[in-house]
Amino acid sequence: MTFNELKDLSLVIVAEAYKLHLAHTSEREVSVNYVCIFTQSLTEYNDMVTAIQNVGYVADNTATGPVFYIDSVLTDVGAFRLLKIRRCDAKRPERGDADFTVINYNNFKKTYLDKSGFSLIKRPQMEMIELIDPAFNVLAYYSHPTLMEVLKLK
Repeated sequence: MTFNELKDLSLVIVAEAYKLHLAHTSEREVSVNYVCIFTQSLTEYNDMVTAIQNVGYVADNTATGPVFYIDSVLTDVGAFRLLKIRRCDAKRPERGDADFTVINYNNFKKTYLDKSGFSLIKRPQMEMIELIDPAFNVLAYYSHPTLMEVLKLK
């Protein structure tokens, strides 16, 4: 696997996550800020980590896999610089997720949290609204503050 193949896969994940977002919200002004690829095997995980190591650095080492800070990747809904390679996990058969920034997180939370597919995840430094729809092979998240802010990256 090459880094260009990783970028291409991340673009597919963002596009699909945006379709998921559009299917469940009326919010049109969002931007991507973070992408996670869910690996499907240990071999794929190792190949992806090897492919990204020379083009970025580990900004955060999480229990489920490293988050790399990379050169900006432009998508149809903005650019992102954080790309996580998630270890294979039977609980996450999807291909990945994209994390979106909304204009007003608190209004978004009030509007959508009680709707089907949305749930709240609280973490020590942030909270995330998760959007899951089994008709899609990706997930969408809305974090506050963003992971870039939590990690103090620019």
